[in-house]
Amino acid sequence: PYLPFQQWAMQAEGLKPSPLGILMHPQYGLWHAYRGALLFEHEIAFGETREVVHLCDACVDKPCLKSCPVDAYSADGFAHKTCLAHVCGHNGAPCRTGGCLDRNACPYGAAYRYPPQVQAFHMAAFAGL
Repeated sequence: PYLPFQQWAMQAEGLKPSPLGILMHPQYGLWHAYRGALLFEHEIAFGETREVVHLCDACVDKPCLKSCPVDAYSADGFAHKTCLAHVCGHNGAPCRTGGCLDRNACPYGAAYRYPPQVQAFHMAAFAGL
């Protein structure tokens, strides 16, 4: 079943989505993932959620919205079919082998960027290859 990891992360860490829709972490940028969760029968009080600086608010150039060759990301949201057609098409090799160009264009958390082979694995899964 689908579990709302993104919503849980926003509640737990005070994170906000980037213009790409991926949660922006103040240290790791777009390069973090939630692979599991612990569920308890009783609520656990953790105190107040700390205020998190949203790096996208200070980013003037927004290179994450300028690198996609098919402009799959916009204020209207993510154009899934457009992206998928590009990734699976003849001109999509750079995205298939090196990951999403928009995501890789983000300067925040670059030291934590996934290696190309990991990004290629996830792009292949996205494309159903």
